[in-house]
Amino acid sequence: ATAAATVAAATPAAAANAATSLRAPRTYRPMDETLETYLNPAHFHMLIRGHGTTFFAGVPDSLLKDDCSYITDHVPTEDHVLAANEGTALDLAAGHHLATGCVPCVYLQNSGLGNLVNPLLSLCSSKVYSIPVLLLIGWRGEPGRKDEPQHTLQGKVTPSLLHEMSVPYEILPDYADGAFAVLQKAYSHFKTESAPFALLIKKNTFEKYSLVKRLEPLGAPDMLHREEILERILAYFPEDPLVTTTGFTSREMFELRAERGESHSLDFLTVGSMGHCSSIALGVALAQRQRQVLCLDGDGAAIMHMGSFVTAGTTAPANFKHILINNAVHDSVGGQPTGATNIDFPAIARACGYRSVACVASEDCIGPALQTLREQEGPCFLEIRASPGARADL
Repeated sequence: ATAAATVAAATPAAAANAATSLRAPRTYRPMDETLETYLNPAHFHMLIRGHGTTFFAGVPDSLLKDDCSYITDHVPTEDHVLAANEGTALDLAAGHHLATGCVPCVYLQNSGLGNLVNPLLSLCSSKVYSIPVLLLIGWRGEPGRKDEPQHTLQGKVTPSLLHEMSVPYEILPDYADGAFAVLQKAYSHFKTESAPFALLIKKNTFEKYSLVKRLEPLGAPDMLHREEILERILAYFPEDPLVTTTGFTSREMFELRAERGESHSLDFLTVGSMGHCSSIALGVALAQRQRQVLCLDGDGAAIMHMGSFVTAGTTAPANFKHILINNAVHDSVGGQPTGATNIDFPAIARACGYRSVACVASEDCIGPALQTLREQEGPCFLEIRASPGARADL
């Protein structure tokens, strides 16, 4: 009886082993449900081109860095314009549509929606000229995601702003089939409504892409980086109010003050409001005429709202000192060119009414130029050319 039970118990195992030996090897699916997915910029633009969109204009954004880099490398220069500001980009796109009948694409950070409002409502709306434009909007400050203070409110209200302006939108999925579906919806809207449609783009939507077409930088062996220039400015203006522009400039100034054990009380660090730094500083200078007031501007920011040069030259406060650090790139959002390499900023400032203007590049010239700036009656303008880049641990 015991032997029979042993044989009976062994029989199922033997049968299983026999069946296994006859079956083809199993291939098991990877456990990849929790892995992040990314949208390939090349595939995304293949989809866009399939709908007839070939013209792109915009202002770079860190969330769109990989997509913007792909556009720079693969779209002919005559069909891609890095615009001075987001409103200008939309105007360019509108002109392209009027000339060709095709749907153009405009890219921007959501903080640039403010610059977009006027042409969006008074030019492209279906109630005015009915101009279809695909808007790619980097969604900084997306609710539920940690971000810098200047982006938090903007991110919260971005969907409602689009809704109030009657601009339909979708969140761009981070996978090909999803992108295909929302683009189908967008281009169907263009056919039926002939008006703008927006795609909100979250952080890490696009697969990494490194820019290949890098323009020759302004940098030379005897030129300094922006942070080194800021150190020298503090040496010549240690106790004067200053307003710093958005991006890395304000971050570097904050860390320099902390490193030197100095108070931040004299500084206004403009972490948002790109292009408005000089007007903020001008307002301070007009209210405190007994003190020298510095504006520490950047090339991309100055280009974005260059009309402020006229205001400074017209009001002409003697205590207003405008320093523009020009490295010719949008440093904090991917290093795309600003177009500032060949701009004669001092000539523009002089034409707008600044009393004295200058431009320096080499390290040895910066100190004397800052001393002269301190002694001269304003409004004064000094361009300091710089090598691009920032500390990795900034």
